[in-house]
Amino acid sequence: MEYRALKVRRQPEALRIVIDRPGQDNSINGDLIEDLHSALDLAEADPALRLIVLEGSGPVFCSGMDFADAARDATTEGGRTLPTEGGRAFYGLLRRLTTLPRIVVSVVDGRVTGGGVGLVAASDFVYASERSSFALPEALWGLLPCCVTPFLIRRIGFQPAYAMTMSTLPVTAARAAELRLVDELTDHAERTLRRLASRITKIDASVIADGKRYFARMGTSPEELEEVAVAEFARLMSSPAVRDRITGFATERRMPWETVR
Repeated sequence: MEYRALKVRRQPEALRIVIDRPGQDNSINGDLIEDLHSALDLAEADPALRLIVLEGSGPVFCSGMDFADAARDATTEGGRTLPTEGGRAFYGLLRRLTTLPRIVVSVVDGRVTGGGVGLVAASDFVYASERSSFALPEALWGLLPCCVTPFLIRRIGFQPAYAMTMSTLPVTAARAAELRLVDELTDHAERTLRRLASRITKIDASVIADGKRYFARMGTSPEELEEVAVAEFARLMSSPAVRDRITGFATERRMPWETVR
């Protein structure tokens, strides 16, 4: 199958998915979301597969929203807003990662920002190198990480997620491990993956699905928060001030706190 934003290969023990938009810092757009769903379809259709490994090409795992994409006109031909449709599509992808009857592992070696933190938070396991970092800079643009927050709180709790959102400061890999956003710090992810795969391959896919479904019931379900997250994202993205900041960055690389020249 042809992928526009990914590199995908099947290994004996795992499906390896590499986000492959290095020229755009592996940012998230519609093509990437569609490609990821296609790759997940492939994984679900393979009864022998238990493990999915998500990685990023280059020094950035994922930089979140593609601002060039977001700077486009805010309405579709059908009258629906692109922020609503885009927010719902991304939220649906994150929710699928948490319910997929496969173990999803994010292997991080570099910077993770915005929606990339959502991909990490929605993964079952996260292995990261010491040089990795994690940040939610959305507030600098007048936004909030609406679709990321339910999954991040689910993984690390309310206060760390709130602090990352309101400070916008990057979190080091070591701190992310303390918060349990990262399960293991390692510069030898392949060794760690082999150890995990030796166990995961012995578990029936139905048990993986049961486990993920059962643990989802232990806290607030992301499904219950979808409408709140998508509606708030659409409201903020429709703000003229926010759109001006995004367009300025996409077209002139102007940071949101810089005045118009």
